[in-house]
Amino acid sequence: MKITGIDWIVTNISPKSNWSFVRVHTDDGLAGIGEASLQSWETVQSAFVEKVRPDFLGCTLDEAQPLTRVHPHSMGGLVANSVLSALEQALTDLRARAAGVPIHALFGARRLDRVPAYANINRSTLDRTPAGFAQSARSAVAQGYRAIKIAPFDGVFWEDLGDPQVRQNLDRGLERIFATRDAVGADVNVLIDCHWRFDEATARDVIVALAPMRPYWLECMTTENPEYQAANLRLHAFARERGIRLAGAERQVAAGGFRRYAAAKMLDVVMPDVKYTGGYGEMLRIAADMQRAGVAFSPHNPSGPVCHLASLHVSAVADGFLILEHQLPESEVYYRMVKGAHPRLVDGCYEVPQGPGLGMDLDDEVLREHPFRPLKGENVRDPRLG
Repeated sequence: MKITGIDWIVTNISPKSNWSFVRVHTDDGLAGIGEASLQSWETVQSAFVEKVRPDFLGCTLDEAQPLTRVHPHSMGGLVANSVLSALEQALTDLRARAAGVPIHALFGARRLDRVPAYANINRSTLDRTPAGFAQSARSAVAQGYRAIKIAPFDGVFWEDLGDPQVRQNLDRGLERIFATRDAVGADVNVLIDCHWRFDEATARDVIVALAPMRPYWLECMTTENPEYQAANLRLHAFARERGIRLAGAERQVAAGGFRRYAAAKMLDVVMPDVKYTGGYGEMLRIAADMQRAGVAFSPHNPSGPVCHLASLHVSAVADGFLILEHQLPESEVYYRMVKGAHPRLVDGCYEVPQGPGLGMDLDDEVLREHPFRPLKGENVRDPRLG
């Protein structure tokens, strides 16, 4: 089986999001799919696809596999690594389709038939008032979720905390959290994504303020850049003393990019993303490394249905798996863009796909109805975050 073509596909989902995919074709008539969604970087990713496509054409799957290896120090950064991760996903999809088995079957015995999941309600919540978050959370619980994640700190960044309006935004974020907790009750877990918005002192204040409502975890409280490692170690100890888990590392790449988190015990939960960290193989290597280090594994998954199914396959066989993120759809395109049945949510868990390969295909007609659109500046995350 040799590679005959690579498609680069970008579709617009909402004013906030484009999703990016690769489809790899072979001379056997099979095609495999991977997701590379990286908001507002689609045109740069496209250029990288053009750069590497000639290297893959004519290769067997075995010859192409080493070309998908990602590196934390890559000069192409997350742009290059996201495309390579998507290509690794597509090659793995092809192997499974050719064998007539689901992707997870390529990696050994399935540990789970159903994968526990939490609903990320952030992008689907257009009413950003506390009442709006509360309503979105109630809706997710009504759909069957038993855990909810919100990103409530709009308009907050640590460099700007001297601005009274930014301080008000911080207080407003806390109001959204408590409104969400009140809406879903004590039996539903609430997870808080902070998007790297705090310095150490502010993160400590937030931990103290939230300790009484017992969040399931606090995610990405401060920058994860190496120069902040000592501060993050202190923050981790401070949070653990108050019974709060810290999660993060969603933008790290390859198993090597996660080892310092395990060695230093900076986090209780790591959140690798199959779109960025190297695809299926690297995800499972990271899971095994983290289990040995006593750190939980919870895939980051706030994007399209390809990433969702890929993450389900990973979660079904991963060591030390905790819970999977699922972003509530921003629009109906999420369901229309795929051929095949979506996995069912049953008692807060998603059923693991059992069809050949990924378990779905993209519907090109629907994708053509929603072509790429550049995102407006106000809908792109502040570049200082992270």
